[in-house]
Amino acid sequence: MPDIIGLLASPILEGNTAVLLDRTLQGAHDAGCTTELIPLVSLDFQACQEIYYCKDHETCIFIDDMTQMYPKFAAMHGLVVAAPVMNMAVPGPLKTFIDRFQVFFTAKYFRKQPLVSQELRGKRKGLFLAISGTDRPDVFTGSRLTMKSFFDVLDCAYHDEFLVPGMDRIRDISSRPDLLDAAYQKGFTLGTLLAQGTPYLSPGIDQTTAAPQ
Repeated sequence: MPDIIGLLASPILEGNTAVLLDRTLQGAHDAGCTTELIPLVSLDFQACQEIYYCKDHETCIFIDDMTQMYPKFAAMHGLVVAAPVMNMAVPGPLKTFIDRFQVFFTAKYFRKQPLVSQELRGKRKGLFLAISGTDRPDVFTGSRLTMKSFFDVLDCAYHDEFLVPGMDRIRDISSRPDLLDAAYQKGFTLGTLLAQGTPYLSPGIDQTTAAPQ
């Protein structure tokens, strides 16, 4: 059974972002996948210091909760990231988490030895869920660019997204069964494609977008 990781980037474990992710993972489970929820707030890790130990090694020099994340993210078939928009971008802890995946970046682009197997690189798919308080037309632009870069580093196709603006007006996403149903369907579709082993073509994101500055 394909394995899907659900990464919750909201610090509120029962908030709107969490509810949306739960419905999405339920859809993926019903489609025949196993799912694992990882609340980012439960992990203890520090920020990347650009030491570049990972240029020559398949892990980071720091031993923390990220150490156990690397094999999980190398072996997964699918990824669902759920995050609220904060200051027109992803939350700080999620960006810190992403930066620690220089381990995957250096393996893929420097050593030319990706940590993801050749077989999985042709099948992995990802989904991005995001909510925003405002209705600004560009409110998801920053988050989307960051997530596309992250998925590319992971050799996981940016398959789909579900973006919900106007949460300051909606308040409680549980009051919108249409949004919950849509999230469920996103998860079910992702799970179905993974269960069928449907391949994808790489989106070909510019590698420089993921390069350290």
